[in-house]
Amino acid sequence: MAKKQVNPTRMELTAMKRKLITAIRGHKLLKDKRDELMRQFLALVKENKALREEVEEGLLRSASNFALARAGISSQILDTGLLISGQQIGLEVGRKNIMGVLTPSFSFKMRSMDKSSIYSYGLSFTTEDLDIAAKSMSDMLPSLLRLAEVEKSCELMAAEIEKTRRRVNALEYTMIPEMQETIKYITMKLDENERANQIRLMKVKDMMLEQAHHYEERASGENADLALE
Repeated sequence: MAKKQVNPTRMELTAMKRKLITAIRGHKLLKDKRDELMRQFLALVKENKALREEVEEGLLRSASNFALARAGISSQILDTGLLISGQQIGLEVGRKNIMGVLTPSFSFKMRSMDKSSIYSYGLSFTTEDLDIAAKSMSDMLPSLLRLAEVEKSCELMAAEIEKTRRRVNALEYTMIPEMQETIKYITMKLDENERANQIRLMKVKDMMLEQAHHYEERASGENADLALE
């Protein structure tokens, strides 16, 4: 029995069949989208893992270099040297469309292309360890931005995958079976009505034949009486 109360007519049957075709097509498209999202999501997760290991290793190395630099020079010189930056960086935030998911895209641009501009202090009062620490931290910037971009993309894509999965399951296990059940119910009702109409027509035909047969018998009887007279 159909779960929804529908009017079992041929017009309703045609409309329901069209809805079923649309639902099946939408189900296939959503499954393809889910599979492609999963493929790209897994690639991003793999990249995210490699980037995180690289960034954590780089930050640990930079922290060690800064610790060595602090041990070689006074805290006052170190704090004064790092107080003002000799380089300015502009961050540009864009968006990329991945299967309908708008993911962030980060890029940066340095004000000065001079590589020595990352050192905001005088080289005569500092040690090589501080230069190495500043250089290693500067080199980590592209990886840090890419890691932030990939992690946010993974978060957004995971949410979209879950939403798409729920839609696929709703179509596959609820909407499409209900439509198929409704179509079966309407078809059964129409066949039942057609059989009932045929039975009624056959009864009417039998009644008409019976009436015609009785009329012929009466007519023949009347003719016989006239002949006797």
